[in-house]
Amino acid sequence: MEYRLPLAEFANNVARHPNQLWLHQPDNREWRTLTWAQADDQARRIAAGLLAQGFEKGDRIAIFAKNSAEWFIADLAIMMAGMISVPIYATAGTSMIRHVMSHSEAKAVFVGKLDNTEAAERAFEKGTQIITFPYPTLSGTDKFTDWLERYGPLLKVNTPAAGDTFTLVYTSGSTGLPKGVVLTYENIAAASGSAVTLHDKSIPNRSMSYLPLAHITERSVVEILSIYSPQEIFFVESLDTFIDDVRHARPTTFVSVPRLWTKFQAQILAQLPDEKLQKLLKVPLVGKLVSKKIRKGLGLSQSRLCASGSAPISPGILEWYDRLGISICEGWGMTETAGLSCANFPFDRKSLGTIGTAQECVEMKLSNEGEVLIRGAAVFKEYYKNSQATEDAFVDGWFRTGDRGVYENGVWKIIGRVKEQFKTAKGKYVAPVPIESLLARNADIEQVCVMGIGRKQPLAIVVMNEQIRHRSDDVRAKLQKTLQEVNSELESHERLDHIVVSEEVWGIENDMLTPTLKIKRNKLEERYGEYLTRQFSGTVVWESELEHQ
Repeated sequence: MEYRLPLAEFANNVARHPNQLWLHQPDNREWRTLTWAQADDQARRIAAGLLAQGFEKGDRIAIFAKNSAEWFIADLAIMMAGMISVPIYATAGTSMIRHVMSHSEAKAVFVGKLDNTEAAERAFEKGTQIITFPYPTLSGTDKFTDWLERYGPLLKVNTPAAGDTFTLVYTSGSTGLPKGVVLTYENIAAASGSAVTLHDKSIPNRSMSYLPLAHITERSVVEILSIYSPQEIFFVESLDTFIDDVRHARPTTFVSVPRLWTKFQAQILAQLPDEKLQKLLKVPLVGKLVSKKIRKGLGLSQSRLCASGSAPISPGILEWYDRLGISICEGWGMTETAGLSCANFPFDRKSLGTIGTAQECVEMKLSNEGEVLIRGAAVFKEYYKNSQATEDAFVDGWFRTGDRGVYENGVWKIIGRVKEQFKTAKGKYVAPVPIESLLARNADIEQVCVMGIGRKQPLAIVVMNEQIRHRSDDVRAKLQKTLQEVNSELESHERLDHIVVSEEVWGIENDMLTPTLKIKRNKLEERYGEYLTRQFSGTVVWESELEHQ
């Protein structure tokens, strides 16, 4: 099957509706907008600027910034100039930035909004060409706005072939240095083109862009998808203005990750305890009014499609949101599959807790060991400068995803990573993700990691939501009840003997989460590994109590 490539789709949008709004950027609480024609003009000028520096077709150009309209424009400009984009997470540390810049041999970097510039100031070598977006950021050699004034629009833009490299995406990874995934124009066209079915193109659509654009999901399912299925994109000015910006946008599509869905849930329950909320939702008229008010408060009153991806989400959380009228479609994909590969869409309540069915651009099957294998037009070409890793990643033409899955009743379910299984002292293997999903039914638990290698029985380390991080008899009793309920659903070798409440929150800053907010199991095992050899006096204990045991 031939796919229309992104630049051709973009040119089609510019020709068909040049004055239609596309990008909405908040700046000092004022909204700047760009039409398709204005975005085209800016991208062509920046493309001309890149060529004027002497850069050539195939050169790698990095983008290191939080999401903004300029991020989209720079990405288009790199395509138009025939170059290859290399996105870097805005939260990346010095060593990671240096690795990506060096390994990709990037010739220049666009730098924009950053929460902190210290890592960047140490990372970039002297002489690196840095083009800065128009926001407070580190010093650069060139300014994005100067290029817009200095260069005229590039008249003849690059016309890529389907097999040309579109981008180098360095996987965030939970261990070690990231590998550079080579994605072609065909890969991204297949993934984004197939995802068009997520939107009803007969009505206006609006989406938020706030998850990292260095991650393939945001790039493929928001940025590039907005080209294949034209819609307005709204950016977020800062974490402090997030809810206000969502309320302003009133998105019809809202994509998030489990960590943030859990945080939104905690914020709601801080104002209205769950027991009371559930009672109100059962009252016919009152329930509708309450759920409508909550959706409006989140800015999701107009949302027709809500989604969750990047990591497994507890079915209990999906059920909780569904009762509020927020039906969350769970999706699955990888950097190596150019974005979304499988989704519970259209939303099917009977398939809640699964990732639904495969997109038309891929085929999926299980290996004899239960690993999900995938192939198709969206599946990547190779790992950059790493032929051995490329060879190891495929078997008979199928990509080995590393995910353990099951296929039942026509839908797929991911039950963890192949390498996440651990063996207890009894010699039995335990998969942590399904147990973590059961624990997450307790809305007071914000983060959870099950571990137990070499231990008689597994244990769970949890972080409570910020409203109840204090120790109390009520919290302890609720956790003990959760432990009993979860254990009643597990095989004997899987049952937890303890819940340890961590008093340290896991985040990107302390290297416990990836930039896409997945837990780093190896880091958590380093941090809490001593508990694997200890015995505790109670079934539920706080870290501070362990000092006296």
